[in-house]
Amino acid sequence: MIRMILLLSMLMVLTGCSSFSMLLSGGSFAVSQNTYAKLYNAADMLTMMGTQKGIKTHAYEKGKKYIYDNTVGLIYEH
Repeated sequence: MIRMILLLSMLMVLTGCSSFSMLLSGGSFAVSQNTYAKLYNAADMLTMMGTQKGIKTHAYEKGKKYIYDNTVGLIYEH
C-alpha cells in the first residue's frame, strides 16, 4: 500500500515537471516557427521574381517528373 502511494506521488510530481518544461519549449518553437515562415516567404518571393514560379511549383514539377520517370515511364516503356 505504501509503495503504491509512493509510486503515485512520484508519478504526479515527475509528470508535473515535464509538462511545465514542454509548455516552455513549445513557446520558443512558436517564435522560431514564425521566423522560419518569414524566411521561407522571402525566399519564395525571390524565386518568383527570378523564374515566375514559386518554390512549391518547382518542387511539384520536379517531383512529378521524378515519379513519372521512375514508375510510369518504366511500365509503358515496353
